[in-house]
Amino acid sequence: MTVDLTRFTAPGEAPPFSDQTLVDVRAGRATVVGDDRGVAVVRDGELELVVSQEARGRGLGTALVAQVLGQDGGAAPVAGPAPRLAWAHGDHPAARALAARFGWTAVRTLLQLRAPIADVAPDPAVPAGFTLTSFRAGDPGAEADWLALNAAAFAHHPEQGRMTLDDLRAREADDWFSGDDLLLLRDESGALAGSCWLKVEGDVGEFYAVAVRPDLQGQRLGGVLMRAGTARLTGRGLAAAALYVEGDNEPALALYRRSGFEQHAIDVQYAAP
Repeated sequence: MTVDLTRFTAPGEAPPFSDQTLVDVRAGRATVVGDDRGVAVVRDGELELVVSQEARGRGLGTALVAQVLGQDGGAAPVAGPAPRLAWAHGDHPAARALAARFGWTAVRTLLQLRAPIADVAPDPAVPAGFTLTSFRAGDPGAEADWLALNAAAFAHHPEQGRMTLDDLRAREADDWFSGDDLLLLRDESGALAGSCWLKVEGDVGEFYAVAVRPDLQGQRLGGVLMRAGTARLTGRGLAAAALYVEGDNEPALALYRRSGFEQHAIDVQYAAP
């Protein structure tokens, strides 16, 4: 089915679908159920669901979940096992009630943090021997180097560490993407040591992914990349900087708090019983 998923983004609410979900929908790797009143998307055993503001309070969310799980008397539209995980972006009370109705419990939180952008760009304080450059979109060598760094830095992350070349190129094709906003930190040998990927949409500049090579972690390079990213966002008329971080990632939370970030919103992942 064809439904414009972007129409469900409402002012003041968290986007209802992750970037990877949108990529997978465009690539035909996800199951989409619903209509212009509400949509459920299933990919890789995970469910994301949204009901339009004008259609809320009528049981449509419950009906969509029941349909996806095959509990509405019909055949489940999802090939293979029913989804066992679900994301509630923004931790909306209606999402909590829906999860409780089906016996799903919260198992993971993803925090969105925000910080004001200073009028004066900070000095990244790049260590001696290291250099900062920008990403060359469409360059196979640059893409391979970045994917290797990203996979190593996020080896234990359930989403980010699984990014493929197709996923990266899909993002390169998005309107928001700019190679100048993907900053690369290289060591004395020229090898990729870290990266800071920024996503600028509207008046918010998001730290989309900050990665440090595992053998260099603990050497304060994350702070270098954060300052470099902040400098890149300064002077662009943006209202705030934003980022997402796992709710239990204390080292990262400490780094971001030192950089002036405070909690703005919460995404919650639920698991089926």
